[in-house]
Amino acid sequence: MNGVELFLLGRALMKIGEAAMPEPEGGAGRHGGSVRSVLIVASDVATHPDTAVGEIAARTGLPQSQVSTAVARLKDTGAVITAPDPADRRRLLVRQAPQASARVAEVRATTIDDALDAALGDSTPEQRKEVAGALEVLARHLAPRDQP
Repeated sequence: MNGVELFLLGRALMKIGEAAMPEPEGGAGRHGGSVRSVLIVASDVATHPDTAVGEIAARTGLPQSQVSTAVARLKDTGAVITAPDPADRRRLLVRQAPQASARVAEVRATTIDDALDAALGDSTPEQRKEVAGALEVLARHLAPRDQP
């Protein structure tokens, strides 16, 4: 496998992950690419607590406006909390909420089974089991330790 193949595999896996995400209550249709930015921000906040929006933008490469929107969505779902920066009261610091909200619990409890089945098409049960096992191995070795 080369870098391009790995990148394309990563994109395919992201699409499966997006398909597996449950819709927010009252959501109209799939949430599209916005879920990516929300998950990127949530992951960054999990590994960098008490961080400002501008710092998240610098680390993730997302535009500051997109980070602000993602933080607002995460705050609305109870996934993060914000507080004024004691050193500069004009800035807000973002951190994970101490308790998982109902939405966070719902997202974490959702399996990828249906999305993986759809992505694999007419594969056999043995092939689906093999792919699921390979994903478990990858997650064990490559996934961030703190999940958003």
